[in-house]
Amino acid sequence: VQLQASGGGLVQPGGSLRLSCAASGSIFSINAMAWYRQAPGKQRELVAVTTSGGSTSYADSVKGRFTISRDNAKNTVYLQMNSLKPEDTALYYCNAEIYSRGSSGYRNYWGQGTLVTVSS
Repeated sequence: VQLQASGGGLVQPGGSLRLSCAASGSIFSINAMAWYRQAPGKQRELVAVTTSGGSTSYADSVKGRFTISRDNAKNTVYLQMNSLKPEDTALYYCNAEIYSRGSSGYRNYWGQGTLVTVSS
């Protein structure tokens, strides 16, 4: 099982970006999918999470600006980021709880990280 994240880049303050993360492999089921971020010198923090039932939750710092969504048919999670601020600059990682072939239950998987830089 692999998670492949994409969509990061350089954007001006107030701009938008859309991150994608696709899970691949012998996947039976995916439970929660989430985005985390880690800024230089800081700990990794949860940005947003969505459950298999479609419930969502956000960090206070991104509420009203970011939207997490998922396409279960494509095993993909998205993060639409609007009104970006310099403090949103970080490496963004996707995370998913996946039940795959050969596994006895759900396991936690991480993507490789995609860099988002918000700067003028």
